[in-house]
Amino acid sequence: MASIFTKIIQGEIPCHKIWEDDQFFAFLDIRPVQPGMTLIVPKKEVDSPFDMADDEYCNFLLSAKKLIEPIRRATGCAKVALVIEGLDVPHAHIKLIPISKPHDLNAMSPNASDEELSKMAEKIRAEIHTK
Repeated sequence: MASIFTKIIQGEIPCHKIWEDDQFFAFLDIRPVQPGMTLIVPKKEVDSPFDMADDEYCNFLLSAKKLIEPIRRATGCAKVALVIEGLDVPHAHIKLIPISKPHDLNAMSPNASDEELSKMAEKIRAEIHTK
């Protein structure tokens, strides 16, 4: 059975897409720890990033690196944390979380509204194309 992330990639479940290439898909988390929290998932369903071939794993991390600066600029945060824990969905994913203070990773917020997500997605996408 397809994971929720596969259903998002295939367009069966709506999302606020940030970026994609032939291997990976990035979108905003609807329950962000901080505004702008982005998930990156491989298009090929795999439970753990550590089960990926070495080149796929490296490309996975490089896709995150590509998005960190646009997320930082769009959110105005000091840094972007990269978290790989994979407990909630059995589909490898990287969480990119904008942070400015040490406790920013501890605050769990309620679902973001569709309007909030739409505005943030547009801001991040705009920053991807600027240097």
